[in-house]
Amino acid sequence: MTIREIRGKELPQHLWRTALILGLLLAAAYLGRRPSTRWIMLLVAGAGAFALLRAPQLGLLGLIAATLVAPIEISTGTEVVLNIATLLIPALFGLWLLDSLRRSELRWAGSPVDRPLVLFLVAGLFSLLIGNVLWEPSVPKSANFWLVQLAQWAIFAFAALAFWLMANLRDAERWLPRLTWAFLYLGGGLAILSVLPGIGGWVNRLTTITFIRAPFWVLLAALTGGQLLFNRDLRRGQQFYLGLVLLAVFTYVFIEQREAASNWVGILAVLGVLFWLRYPQLRRVVIVLAILLVLSDVLFPSLYEFAGGDDEWEESGGSRLVLIGRVVEVTLRNPLTGLGPASYRNYANMEPLRYQRALWMNPKVNSHNNYVDLFAHTGLVGLALFAWFAWELFRLGWGLSAQHTEGFVGGYVNGMTAAWVASLTIMLLADWMLPFVYNIGFPGFQASLLVWLFLGGLVSITTKDTKGIKYTK
Repeated sequence: MTIREIRGKELPQHLWRTALILGLLLAAAYLGRRPSTRWIMLLVAGAGAFALLRAPQLGLLGLIAATLVAPIEISTGTEVVLNIATLLIPALFGLWLLDSLRRSELRWAGSPVDRPLVLFLVAGLFSLLIGNVLWEPSVPKSANFWLVQLAQWAIFAFAALAFWLMANLRDAERWLPRLTWAFLYLGGGLAILSVLPGIGGWVNRLTTITFIRAPFWVLLAALTGGQLLFNRDLRRGQQFYLGLVLLAVFTYVFIEQREAASNWVGILAVLGVLFWLRYPQLRRVVIVLAILLVLSDVLFPSLYEFAGGDDEWEESGGSRLVLIGRVVEVTLRNPLTGLGPASYRNYANMEPLRYQRALWMNPKVNSHNNYVDLFAHTGLVGLALFAWFAWELFRLGWGLSAQHTEGFVGGYVNGMTAAWVASLTIMLLADWMLPFVYNIGFPGFQASLLVWLFLGGLVSITTKDTKGIKYTK
């Protein structure tokens, strides 16, 4: 059925209201005779879905809240555990499509990042198929392993859907600031409370695993720093609050969790990019100072000691190189398309793994490096497509940062450009942005989905004054 045919079949508003009233009366009559908690929850969910059809943007507010303060996990019968925030992504995308059809209007904010992102998702499915066709018979896998593989690919797909939800945000000029400040007030407020003595434990019980993941702190620092440095329209109270948020970020990252290198490496990357964009006149001075620090043999030894020195290297750093070596070794069986999503652990577990004087007889291997993971999941093809997507998104953010240098939009585009650079950086240290289902997985994906969501805002800013791909009356 074409868009024109669907438009012609749209029901008048009074018929929608009549259908709703009749549906509620029938549901009330049925529940009155057969009361059930499950049916009541379904009724509430249906009412919520109807409200979201009227204003889909409210769903994104719910997604932000669920990501931060809804620590509810859902078992799948496998080692993969889901959560409410993750499941909201495809639901909200479906509601966005239904709302577009209801309005007889379907718009798609086309951008240069779409093609590589779509091709990356297609490459993931192709790698899944090829990986199973070429599966080594001597490598064991469970009967329902295909579910785990689809779950891994779903992480890729949900990241893309979160990105496109914000990219196609209706009435972005009003809703993008609202969603951003909702995150800054809720996430930032909880971050402040989490570092206060005697309160942190209570906050930990209330919040999700998002708060101990590097992408959350990267995003919080980027949006906060971007507004502070570029938005001259901030009121005094807002400036003071954002200053407290940034202080909470520094306290958590550089004091409470200084042993977690991903946190402070990500924050330093955010600050470096923000200051580079905000103070172009100081760029030459920064470059000269960086060269002098490197040549003086001060920079890297200082960072090495701050990260924990030899003790941390022996405990974590050296072992990660061994894990990466094993993953690359098994993936070279099919370097072009990889072993398929989530498949490398099965292959890597076939032989014992030696590190120093220890021998791991049944290794549960994770590479702890997102790029190595992508190579194992999707091969050189998928890795190249992701690199293409990363470059196009960086180009988009960098171009916007040159056009918008003040106000909320200036703070947003510069902050999210910094967040993207920092995200690409911490991907070297763990599977932060596209988690491995057997490692950070869906629980940790709650943190990175927020980054993907707000990265989509860069596209909505580029298309807010254009019509994009549009089907309308």
